[in-house]
Amino acid sequence: MFGDAPWAPLVASGITIVLILILAFVVRNLTHRLITRIVNQAATGSSITGRFRKGNGVTEGIDALLHERRKQRAETMGSVLKHVASVVIMGTAVLTVLDRLTIPIAPLLTSVGILGVAIGFGAQELVKDFIAGMFMLLEDQYGVGDVIDAGAASGTVEAVTLRVTRLRDADGRVWYVRNGTITRVGNESQGWSRAYLDVPVAYDSDIPAVRALLDKVADELWGEPEFRETMIVEPPSVFGVEQLSDSSVVFRISAKTLPAQQAHVARELRLRVKSALDSAGIAMAASA
Repeated sequence: MFGDAPWAPLVASGITIVLILILAFVVRNLTHRLITRIVNQAATGSSITGRFRKGNGVTEGIDALLHERRKQRAETMGSVLKHVASVVIMGTAVLTVLDRLTIPIAPLLTSVGILGVAIGFGAQELVKDFIAGMFMLLEDQYGVGDVIDAGAASGTVEAVTLRVTRLRDADGRVWYVRNGTITRVGNESQGWSRAYLDVPVAYDSDIPAVRALLDKVADELWGEPEFRETMIVEPPSVFGVEQLSDSSVVFRISAKTLPAQQAHVARELRLRVKSALDSAGIAMAASA
């Protein structure tokens, strides 16, 4: 009926363009929903603390930390994937619309390609930072609240983006470290930490008595709910004679702790060991 009308091609093109845009928005929304579902599944994850004790407040604390880390990582990756999906889908729709309008897209693609190459050469460091940030998030190398040594700076992680990591060191200085410059990371807060204490005693000390005394200190610390339920993951261990120096026999006590709690547990061990040795009349020797 309208086939011979002069405006018929315009109407057909307009309908096609509208359908293309509607389809693009539908695909975009479906893709975002799929990404959101995957992100939610990745954020919940499964507990990896089965190797620790069950029914323990420390185990629950580790689970909470791991869940929060998974959630932050999954949300960041989900946001990046949504932006990438939107750019690809809407960009394809725009090119299809331009082609439908008989606007030549080959020169446009060539110009965009040349511009992309120019930007790529000028922003190599930026691209390197973003790629490093992506792998850092995927591999869960560290997260907010972790104490890390990033080579260029050490401290507590306050913020993590795809481009930079913000650290605050022990002196309160804030460091901004580009992700692309981080070649190795030492993380003191991932999963669990370890507190240890070396106890030097004189050669003429009663070695079995010292060992029994240190075992008693470790058992007493483990028996207190304040430490067992909130800081210590497993019973502290007395390794026995760790070292023989020129002037002393060195015992070592070790305790697996919740992340970032090792310093507090080590201080408590020092206090208890010193008090127990004083009560038993055993003098500590100078360590090598």
